[in-house]
Amino acid sequence: MLAGFTLLSVLVLTGADQLLKVLVVRHLKGSDPLVLIPKVLQLHYTENDGAMMGMLQGRTTLMVLLALAVFVVLLYVIFSKKIRFGLVYCALVGVLAGGLGNLIDRIFRGFVVDYIEVLFVRFYIFNFADCLITVGAFAIIIYELYDLVRQRKTQKEQTDG
Repeated sequence: MLAGFTLLSVLVLTGADQLLKVLVVRHLKGSDPLVLIPKVLQLHYTENDGAMMGMLQGRTTLMVLLALAVFVVLLYVIFSKKIRFGLVYCALVGVLAGGLGNLIDRIFRGFVVDYIEVLFVRFYIFNFADCLITVGAFAIIIYELYDLVRQRKTQKEQTDG
């Protein structure tokens, strides 16, 4: 049951990412950015052949291999049943779906389509898949920090009590 939910979630999220990218390519490639909120947010077609924040530009093959390795590890972690359903599980599913969305771009386009541009700060242009990866990773980090604090508090109570 959980495996089916996981696969469906990954397919839906990856499908949404790919649909958004098709729409961006169709409607924004070669045109001016589409301002959604003046001085705050716009959609701006960009081709990214590197990793986040411009790292590894022009290293598409390396990026595909790294993404495939991470994809396999995440599949193993999710389907090994070592993680129960909850926040970390859902966050891993988001990271997996986002990674798959960008991997599909790298394999079939040779680059990742980015289009979300925040205007009120100087920041990189990104996409929905990047959002899934970032939110998922952030959720895992916050959960792990919370869990670490909780464990230390429990240990302190046991030694004091």
